Amino acid sequence: MNAPNTAPELFTWEFATDPYPAYAWLREHSPVHWTKLPSGVEAWLVTRYGDARQALADGRLSKNPDHHADDAQGKNRTGIPGERSANLMTHLLNIDPPDHTRLRRLVSKAFTPRRVAQFTPRVQELADGLIDRFAGAGEADLIHDFAFPLPIYAICDLLGVPAEDQDDFRDWAGMMIRHGGGPRGGVARSVKKMRGYLVELIHRKRDDLSDDLISGLIRASDDGEHLTENEAAAMCFVLLFAGFETTINLIGNGVHTLLRTPGQRALLQASIERGEQELLDTGIEELLRFDGPVELATWRFATAPLTIGGQLIAAGDPVLVVLAAADRDPARFTEPDALDLTRRDNQHLGYGHGIHYCLGAPLARLEGRTALETLLRRLPDLRLAVDPADLRWRGGLIMRGLRNLPVEFTAR
Repeated sequence: MNAPNTAPELFTWEFATDPYPAYAWLREHSPVHWTKLPSGVEAWLVTRYGDARQALADGRLSKNPDHHADDAQGKNRTGIPGERSANLMTHLLNIDPPDHTRLRRLVSKAFTPRRVAQFTPRVQELADGLIDRFAGAGEADLIHDFAFPLPIYAICDLLGVPAEDQDDFRDWAGMMIRHGGGPRGGVARSVKKMRGYLVELIHRKRDDLSDDLISGLIRASDDGEHLTENEAAAMCFVLLFAGFETTINLIGNGVHTLLRTPGQRALLQASIERGEQELLDTGIEELLRFDGPVELATWRFATAPLTIGGQLIAAGDPVLVVLAAADRDPARFTEPDALDLTRRDNQHLGYGHGIHYCLGAPLARLEGRTALETLLRRLPDLRLAVDPADLRWRGGLIMRGLRNLPVEFTAR
């Protein structure tokens, strides 16, 4: 155990397996902590819940990496690899008001709760179809066989990517996942391919609008304003990039957590067998809090000196809000290190807070609920096929997710 005056080592493979003890140390001893990241960039880590909410909503913390004091590093080592060289920077994760306000208003006209609700039967069809492929084998890798393809095919369907092109998207997305903690070049190449395809698809759809999300983005207008072609391509890209990995991790982390907490898993399974919805709804929120898919919020840069948690932040300093640490803060949550699927006072930060709150959160929740309900209903004796200590977590900074999740069950 670390001595009180010794900071834990961060961002190692051991840390990735279970970062929560280190985050507990930071919350208590260094809640706003200056550190060097694996990329070489230095940044402040914000770990307490109250400070995190303040930072996520503070307009002095810009999303634009051009505000980074070390401009060369700010441009080349933060954000999504390849997005700058592919001219995909003008999306909601990288801009501030008033441009953010304009783009979010336009995108919200296409990405509506009604559109997501209408998509429910398709998500269920995808979940059942994927399980059908491995149900007879009695074993599967739930990341590769289920958690990965489900959100990829779902977001492709929602965007309006033709079925014959969706495997290309799966390959590009797989490259992003595989290289999440390694060389950025492979990711950048995939980003460029995806950008070229999206621009071509947007061109095609302008002449043949339908009811998909890309057509909705093309139609979206406000007081005569329209999304430019580059803005539309960037928004489609970030919806895909931000949407698929968070949902992979929500499903993978959620199943992993349930398999390791048999009492809570049994409680949820009994509720599902009774055809109830309430525990599934509160359970998804608790899984998001307990071991959520997004470990750190995306980059912010101070545009002026400010104080967070008593710590002075200089203009130009990068700030990373550690959602995983904030959502285990005992000052905000009762017994934060215990999974409680019935938890009601659960204003977690899993999808952010403030004007940058995740636009795709309703879709991710829909996919997560459907995935867990379908797995537990159709494979009720689902169990880990390896020792939990043998599981490996993907390296990377923002996301938290498993490389694989081998399971066994009675073949059906």
